[in-house]
Amino acid sequence: MPVRPPESYPRQAARTRGFRLGVPRAVTVSPDGQRVVFIRSAAGDDPVGRLLVVYVSTEQEHVLADPVELLRDGAEVLSAVERARRERMRESTSGVVAYSTDREVRRAAFALSGDLWVVELAPGSAPRRLAVPGPVVDPRLSPDGAAVAYVAAGAVRVVGWDGGRDRALAEPETSTVTYGLADFLAAEELGRSRGTWWSPASDALAVERVDDEGVEQWWIADPLHPAQRPLPHRYPAAGTANPAVSVHLLRLDGTRAEVEWDHEKYCYLGDVSWSRYGDPLLVLLDRPQRSRLVLAVDPESAAARVLHEDTDPCWVDSRPGRVRWTPQGRLLTLAADHGTDTYRVYLDAAPLSPPGSQVAAVLDVVEDSTLLAVQDDPTRSGLVTLDWTGQARSVGGPQAWQTGTRGGGTLVVTAADWATAATTVTVHRQDGTSFALTSHAESRAVSQSLDSGRGVLMIGERRLRTVVLLPSDHVRGSRRLPVVLAPYGGPGHSVVIGAAGSYGEDQWLADQGFAVVLADGRGTPGRGPAWDRAISGDLATAALQDQVDALAGVAQAYPDDVDTARVAMRGWSFGGFLAALAVLRRPDVFHAAVAGAPVTEWRWYDTAYTERYLGHPEPDRHAYDASSLLPLAPSLRRPLLLMHGMTDDNVVVAHTLALSAALTAAGRPHQVLPLSGVTHMTPQPEVAENKLLLELDFLRSALSQPAAEPRP
Repeated sequence: MPVRPPESYPRQAARTRGFRLGVPRAVTVSPDGQRVVFIRSAAGDDPVGRLLVVYVSTEQEHVLADPVELLRDGAEVLSAVERARRERMRESTSGVVAYSTDREVRRAAFALSGDLWVVELAPGSAPRRLAVPGPVVDPRLSPDGAAVAYVAAGAVRVVGWDGGRDRALAEPETSTVTYGLADFLAAEELGRSRGTWWSPASDALAVERVDDEGVEQWWIADPLHPAQRPLPHRYPAAGTANPAVSVHLLRLDGTRAEVEWDHEKYCYLGDVSWSRYGDPLLVLLDRPQRSRLVLAVDPESAAARVLHEDTDPCWVDSRPGRVRWTPQGRLLTLAADHGTDTYRVYLDAAPLSPPGSQVAAVLDVVEDSTLLAVQDDPTRSGLVTLDWTGQARSVGGPQAWQTGTRGGGTLVVTAADWATAATTVTVHRQDGTSFALTSHAESRAVSQSLDSGRGVLMIGERRLRTVVLLPSDHVRGSRRLPVVLAPYGGPGHSVVIGAAGSYGEDQWLADQGFAVVLADGRGTPGRGPAWDRAISGDLATAALQDQVDALAGVAQAYPDDVDTARVAMRGWSFGGFLAALAVLRRPDVFHAAVAGAPVTEWRWYDTAYTERYLGHPEPDRHAYDASSLLPLAPSLRRPLLLMHGMTDDNVVVAHTLALSAALTAAGRPHQVLPLSGVTHMTPQPEVAENKLLLELDFLRSALSQPAAEPRP
């Protein structure tokens, strides 16, 4: 019998969605600490999420909803609205991808293939499909568990737990209006994916209304299917009109009221929260995002009063969960403290967290404390509880990268570390004992070879966090390797973190005969407000210079292992922009680039992101010109491969086509790889796998590395 060859890493990574399948996620802990609800697929290559509950006392898991059984092996069908929602959330799985529970976490509701399902969170309970209009999007169970709010055809509807009394609370007045859905900018750039919030008494909802009438209409075509009509897509490009957003209180008795505020100034709805600790809170941002306004809303009259305002000369930070009531009715906020160059938690505008602590997120608020994610080192994320006197206590464990949730003394920690590629999810009981939720994730076909002697390099006066990955069989000093830099390099995402599993693709590339370098420069998160804001007004110069400096530091640390005469950069999205920028602006340093889904002209990217960093394209025209790739096209003299999903509705394919056109007009040779039927994500396994192999061929040719079969 012939021996089956080992599976390549690109194929395995594509098949397992980057090894995320089979890992418990979307964890909820009941207030009494007795039940933990989560989503997990049945195998490391199974994309279908199932809903499960584990009882903390017995450690026994129970499957509550298995989509394969519920759909009777039928294919899942997604509406256009649900597909767009998942694209914004970067959700590449299927089945149960999200759920909501009541306050006591005894019931759950979820959408599956456009239908509404509910289930009791108890062993042996059978899910029930409620006969309601669809396709159903984002169902939300009321705190008392008696009703479910959901969105269908742009309307917010409510149905009883038993399936009775289904009715619309608000229906769209025109074809450009939706109720109950997050607007494009909130979902794509502000981190908010929901548009409905129940009252604690379960008798009303706060609902976002969006009107896209004034937003420019773009068209997303799929050239692979020329018989299909292009899809209309309302896209608020920099300098153009934003959607009109408002919040309405919809009561179950059918009455409603709109929350009034200065919409002309405050056009962004950052967050809404409605807890039993106080009136509903609205977080608003002005268009330049230099002012954050917190409103408290009277639940009876919908009258709003200003509780707090933050301002910043560059931009304010606003992500969901950063503004909350404490159980004592005091206002908790997370904001930049420029005096200490840290992000700090404030209580009624007075600092609560320690001066040197870099708070990344507020994860929850309970009676006696708040749970925080803290990054005192940008490569690490630890868990800290902070009580209302300012006393902080580390919890969770020693792992380098952690997040968590808790209830009733039970803490669930999702963690990773430098030592292993596995993600663990551990349930910590109040008595100090713990157990791990079962993970079905596959083991990786590559072994990380992060230099254990050097670890994370801190390069130059800016102490750039940098990781170097060498081939697993490389003998130090034996040969100089061509270098591939693989940054993201932009706001909101770090690549140098204490989670070995995040380096799998880079290690595979290193095993093909490269030194792969990852570095986080100015603008990336985890190092405080001054670091974040160093890119204000210019997305190109500092980001690129930090990659140049990181390369120089690596060459100094590994003089006999890296060949600075053969250097490439590869990246996707902002990383794609940075890769193309590297060969256009610094061909003296970079000899080739692979730019995936790059933003080539920032005037074509959306308002909320672009104007935050570059301002408005009219008065701040120079900032846009300085960050554009198009004027640089005539300077290309290095090999450049552009890749782009043809149906991308975030960074539209026009970015790559425009750069290609400018390069062609200038007579500059380059390559373009169109990814047919692909959006900003590349979840299709065959595309994800072969994209990597094609990149490898290009890099080998561009850096004059001898051709060879890719190593597994």
